Amino acid sequence: MSGAQCLSALASALATGSVQIVDLTQMLSEDTPLLILPEPFGQTAAFSREEISRYDERGVAWHWNNFTVGEHTGTHFDAPVHWVTGKDLADNSVDRVEVGNFVAAAVVLDFSRECRDNPDFLLTSEHIRSWEAEHGAIPEGSWVLFRSDWSKNTGDAYTNRQPDGAHTPGPAADAIRYLLDRGIRGFGTETIGTDAGQAHLLDPAYPAHTLLHGAGRMGLQCLENLDRLPATGTILICPPLKIRDGSGSPLRVLALIPS
Repeated sequence: MSGAQCLSALASALATGSVQIVDLTQMLSEDTPLLILPEPFGQTAAFSREEISRYDERGVAWHWNNFTVGEHTGTHFDAPVHWVTGKDLADNSVDRVEVGNFVAAAVVLDFSRECRDNPDFLLTSEHIRSWEAEHGAIPEGSWVLFRSDWSKNTGDAYTNRQPDGAHTPGPAADAIRYLLDRGIRGFGTETIGTDAGQAHLLDPAYPAHTLLHGAGRMGLQCLENLDRLPATGTILICPPLKIRDGSGSPLRVLALIPS
């Protein structure tokens, strides 16, 4: 089948509903939960907006707002330059990342039951091998989405901050190394970051950030609706805003799946 025929078939599948579009994006608003770092580190900005006009004397026929938001607030994209290990790589910011990374196949690793029983669950290479034994090897060039069902939590249960820091699931270092050996494009999570809440205690600390970005790979976080996706057969669409020299960006993440 030619490229034109493939695109025509996709357009027909979308029109007839045989391919479904699933929104994986959390609502971005003044209530969006934030990653809070310990002092004395700087903090990301919460989402805020200022009304410019709303069909009134400030603008009789139009409604619009100014808004402020951090690059890493809400459902967002991490470019390699976000972490010190990726700072010297070529094409490492959101405006220079190869656009082919934003539309690609994705697999979903479902360990939601384990995360329900243990908020500090760490995804390991052994877990991934077990998943591959059932679903096949993770294809090179895929996005890997870690389903924890954590997005079903709200408020304080979502951030789950305790006196010793956040307690949320994430990957162990050996899992990230295994995925890099598989040649993945990036790693996505339902939690507020790609790393576990207690990832500062791992070796290396924050392995998703340290290893992924050092290898020129990317991250997605604060996803939702991963329970609506199949283990394999998803096409992920995740283009960030084209911010010059940007380290990350809020974005709308969509998934194409068979109905």
